[in-house]
Amino acid sequence: MANQFAGTLRSAWMLVRAIAVISSSIATIVSTMLPLFLYSSLSASYLTAIFILLAIGAFLIHGLLTHAFNDYADYLSGTDEHSPAILSGGSRVLQTNAMSLKSLWLVGKWLAIALIGTAVLCFIFGYIKVGVLLVIGVWAAASYSLPLSLSYKPFLGEWLSLFPSIFSLGLGGAWLALGTIPEWALQNAFINAMICLAWVMVHHIPDRKADMQASPEKRTTVVWFTRKFGSPYAHMPAVCYLVISGLTIFWLGTDRFWAAAGLAVLMAVSLILVLRMDNSNPEHVSAVEKTLLLIAMLSAVWLGILI
Repeated sequence: MANQFAGTLRSAWMLVRAIAVISSSIATIVSTMLPLFLYSSLSASYLTAIFILLAIGAFLIHGLLTHAFNDYADYLSGTDEHSPAILSGGSRVLQTNAMSLKSLWLVGKWLAIALIGTAVLCFIFGYIKVGVLLVIGVWAAASYSLPLSLSYKPFLGEWLSLFPSIFSLGLGGAWLALGTIPEWALQNAFINAMICLAWVMVHHIPDRKADMQASPEKRTTVVWFTRKFGSPYAHMPAVCYLVISGLTIFWLGTDRFWAAAGLAVLMAVSLILVLRMDNSNPEHVSAVEKTLLLIAMLSAVWLGILI
């Protein structure tokens, strides 16, 4: 019994892919919660409770639910079978027999049902904001892979699923704590979401050949750029999103000069790394991705300190 429980925990940990959750979801939560801890008069215990609530939601939705549906869909299409599987290619719970396909589907199905049920209860008992955040999260996880499979369509996966999920999570801390969303929270949430989109585009580069072999083809934005312009341009979606992130320094303006200055440096470093990246070398691409994950966390904290 103990061995079975330990095996279940190991499988769940593999599925969550904690590094991705921490560098995107937890980072964006920190970016809007940190100013509240540092500069507001709200009690630390109240803010800590909100942070824990959002972090649990992030691990359940962005970790377990999103990856359960994504692994299930990518296994059926065959793309994960041909992935280099360095950082990309799913959690590998199916390929290593840590979980069965049926078990994976049941995890996603019942977790989605439980989360929607929780959202309904939140609406009934007046916790409207929490309910809204839950609905957006479940929508993002389900629409990205099943049944709409937006991740298999260029631009739609990141804009209709990924972006609203990370953006709303970034707004969540300020929204729940203050009841309103100040401009600095909008700025931080948007920038963190754009940086997340950028490293996800890099994440898709090593898998582009596997995605092209999938049935149906997983036509990510990276695959679309590759088919349209050739493999040397596979990094251009990431470049575009990093440029957008960098341009937000004009939104931050002189009111947040040091935040803008730090962001400009971090985005410049990111752009240099991506532009010099060898798209044909999965190991090099994955090394760049790791650096971008670190930059994502650094920028989130930097923006959180300097509002």
